[in-house]
Amino acid sequence: MDHTVLETASIWLGEGRKVALATVIETWGSAPQPVGSQLVIDGAGHFMGSVSGGCVEGAVVTEALDIIQTGTPKVMSFGVADETAWKVGLACGGKIRVYVEPVS
Repeated sequence: MDHTVLETASIWLGEGRKVALATVIETWGSAPQPVGSQLVIDGAGHFMGSVSGGCVEGAVVTEALDIIQTGTPKVMSFGVADETAWKVGLACGGKIRVYVEPVS
């Protein structure tokens, strides 16, 4: 059965899982997902949805695990630049900002 990101978050919360929600809040240039795109993550690192088409999901999931533990939301920024060529970035050349928050 296909669920939306928010339906999945609700189901996971109902199962007693700890959950975080990541939402694209800003984009510049060529961005793989539009503003409002979401990713739900549970405390075990399972996730559903997309904030970047796969470019930065791993970094968002890793940060979400910390956010689930601390309860402190965070804004994450991603882009591509020469000095960050070996780090996580967007191959499309755009930039995105993602708000990651714990959900209860």
